[in-house]
Amino acid sequence: MIPRILAGTLFLFSAFADVRNCACDVQKPETMAGRECSLCKEAQARQQGPDVFFLKDINPRKANRTLALPKSHSAGGHPLAKMSKTEQAKLWEAAVARAKELWADEWGVAYNSEKDRTQCHAHVHIGRLLKGLAPGKFYDVDHPSQIRVPADGTGVWVHGVEGKIRVHYGEGITETALLR
Repeated sequence: MIPRILAGTLFLFSAFADVRNCACDVQKPETMAGRECSLCKEAQARQQGPDVFFLKDINPRKANRTLALPKSHSAGGHPLAKMSKTEQAKLWEAAVARAKELWADEWGVAYNSEKDRTQCHAHVHIGRLLKGLAPGKFYDVDHPSQIRVPADGTGVWVHGVEGKIRVHYGEGITETALLR
């Protein structure tokens, strides 16, 4: 009985989390009223300044998290894969630098899959990497600009390993690799 309830809850969460067809349009303020558009509103309010900005995660269950967001908007769910390579590189570089600043050698950065995100605007989670995680599929890079966003919309989580950056890919909800 309990496994069925848990499976049903996870299904409902993922069904309501899917923001791939997000209707947020900064040109039409009435479309920005939904909770899923709150990060779009933040990005719109920060059109001056750097291309990437940071917010403390307001979810009380994620007290140790920071978000890195690009200022730029795109249609639909704002997937990282639709951002230019230059925009992606700026986001990853800024996020990894802030993660190292906040968490030293225990840093981690995570991008949830397109279908598992609850916010329309592109963002990555910054936090302390949990210990003892199963490695899954991964590759190593020398610089954050070399992180590849999966074209299939799956998520990635990254962290430092022996002077390299390890990129885990092919997953859905990746922020669970980070301390809440």
